[in-house]
Amino acid sequence: MTIDEKQQEIIEDFSSLDDWMDRYAMLIELGNSLMPLAEEHKTPQNIIEGCQSRVWLHATYNDGKVIFEGESDAVLVKGLVSLLISVYSNHTPSEILDSELYFIEKIGLKEHLSPTRSNGLVAMVKQMRLYALAFKAKEQNA
Repeated sequence: MTIDEKQQEIIEDFSSLDDWMDRYAMLIELGNSLMPLAEEHKTPQNIIEGCQSRVWLHATYNDGKVIFEGESDAVLVKGLVSLLISVYSNHTPSEILDSELYFIEKIGLKEHLSPTRSNGLVAMVKQMRLYALAFKAKEQNA
């Protein structure tokens, strides 16, 4: 599934819910279904700066694709991490860097998150793109 197809799927899932309490519940459910991050990856280097809660993001590069894992100590933020991982994980660095994340705005997250959570979301996306950039540079130098 492409990044755009995954975003479209998320938009459809969220558009079926009219009430924002239901959408928050869906985010929490997504967070609860996220696989726990291995303790050895919960390091200071993997903490996302700019997040109100603690968020860890770990990336590996396997067969030309970036694999993301993450976790947060806040259940709602864990849902946001889960969404980003589902969109970006298992894609090439170029696919990640060339994509435009539009699902965040389309499902109304921008206006329904606190400013600190919005800043944290931007920081997570930025870090994921930085990982993709680093892996792309590595593959070009190989």
